[in-house]
Amino acid sequence: MAEILDRPGPHAPHGGSDPGAPGQVGADTAPTGELALLGAVQRAVAHPPVVAAPRGMWLVGEHPPGGLPIGLARAALDRSRRREWLGSAAAVALAHGASIGVKRVVRRRRPEHPSVRVLVGTPSRLSFPSSHAASTTAAAVLYGGLLGRPVVPVLVPAMAVSRLVLGVHYPSDVALGSALGAAIAAGSRRWLRRRATNPLTGRARKAGSTGKAAS
Repeated sequence: MAEILDRPGPHAPHGGSDPGAPGQVGADTAPTGELALLGAVQRAVAHPPVVAAPRGMWLVGEHPPGGLPIGLARAALDRSRRREWLGSAAAVALAHGASIGVKRVVRRRRPEHPSVRVLVGTPSRLSFPSSHAASTTAAAVLYGGLLGRPVVPVLVPAMAVSRLVLGVHYPSDVALGSALGAAIAAGSRRWLRRRATNPLTGRARKAGSTGKAAS
């Protein structure tokens, strides 16, 4: 969604890159470091029956940021904790937006090497950090806490691996994206808890309730 602001240019799916294109590594250059790791993950996992799941996760995380509709839906259903759900949904959007801000500063290009297959289109060529990883981690931390369920160990690794399988991020992109999302989630949770236990807020609520009772 907002990642479309990351331009330059879309990143289209392909089976291998043109070695003559600017910023790309030639076909005769063996991949090293993160490129080698990314290629190894794709060779091990990126088979047609498996790729369908990462593509589905890509859609969930792309339009709109992963987990945002879930938080808004829960806010509508869980009236006793509506403030917490709305605050958590806002934190998910913040994690997504913050990752985009970092992308625009760092401007790291997405993986481009003949050994890497790009299996989905992306709205930009900017890679660091992964917005999917940031928003998904924030949603998993905050929503899992509200639901009382261990969501993080299930969702976060799955989303991280899916970005590698699709060939659109380096491993450090997803690792730092998840770290950013976790940091924003932790800060947002502390802020929400302070608001819930703030004496001034409590007095204001009590006064409001007393006023309603008197009327």
